[in-house]
Amino acid sequence: MGRRYEVGVIAGDGIGPEVAEAAIPLIEKAAVAAGAEIAWTRYPWGCDYYHEHGRMMPADALDRLAPLDAIFFGAVGRPDVPDHVSVWELILPIRQAFSQYVNLRPMRLLPGVSTPLAGRGAADLDMVCVRENGEGEYSGLGARYDQGTPEESAEQIGRFTRRGIERVVRYAFSLAASRPRRLLASATKSNALQHSMVLWDEVVREVAADFPEVEWRPYHVDALAARMVTHPDTLDVIVASNLFGDILTDLGAAITGSLGLAPGANLNPDRTHPSMFEPIHGSAPDIAGRGVANPIGAIQAGALMLRELGLPSAHDALQNAVEQVLTEGTVRTPDLGGVAGTSEMAEAVAEAM
Repeated sequence: MGRRYEVGVIAGDGIGPEVAEAAIPLIEKAAVAAGAEIAWTRYPWGCDYYHEHGRMMPADALDRLAPLDAIFFGAVGRPDVPDHVSVWELILPIRQAFSQYVNLRPMRLLPGVSTPLAGRGAADLDMVCVRENGEGEYSGLGARYDQGTPEESAEQIGRFTRRGIERVVRYAFSLAASRPRRLLASATKSNALQHSMVLWDEVVREVAADFPEVEWRPYHVDALAARMVTHPDTLDVIVASNLFGDILTDLGAAITGSLGLAPGANLNPDRTHPSMFEPIHGSAPDIAGRGVANPIGAIQAGALMLRELGLPSAHDALQNAVEQVLTEGTVRTPDLGGVAGTSEMAEAVAEAM
């Protein structure tokens, strides 16, 4: 057996534990076939932990996660805990403390999956979004004033730094340069956001000079969202701020078949801290506990994790198995128009491997 990897599992809330536990044996199987071993450590943090301890994770959580090679995340959030508490006390502190400044979200129409876009096929939808993941609109800065009075107001500040923009934009250009089409779209709104997005545009333009082989252009984010629907074949790599990337990638998941299919990676490209991998669908409390959640998003997130850990053959084996199952179309979860459950879909991928 080759290298041993230490991976922490935060399955979290809602369907998070269901899809995470369905994906873990498949990730492990692919790793073993590639000559590696994964040691999993599970952390029972999330909304249940919050109700018992008054916080989403313990005070030393980051110290416990720091030595790991990677973190595998399920989902966060439940109706009985305010979203700004569950998110800001669990996943966002991990992203920010571990400098996971790239949120990588592939938006690709997989074989055998239908899109709501008429006349489009797999060759037309193959995008990836590089979302800034550590600052911007989700910096957490601001305040509420005069609460409970007619003059009540709220102020939410987006903090953009040259360093923060440059590092994520440089990652995006490098990724675009490595892909066949060498195209990059930058999401902006500098016509209305005259400070933050003007700085964004300036930095993008400066970094672009180092990548003459990449064809790029800025799009106002609303126009870019429309283009993703009307002309997805003209888009390849998209780089966006925290908020814009969050919204665009949910749209991307919708047009590529289902939120249940979409993976995400919170990357620390400098490898000074562990990266974190998750499906992007959220906790879906309306179907939690029913065993019908699609585990493909979590499985593909696991494949991204294997690739980032330096196991490309394990990534390929897992990804190819997913695509084989979807192409055959025999096993489909309800979000894909079928009746299969979480375990049935995971078993089908295992057989395909």
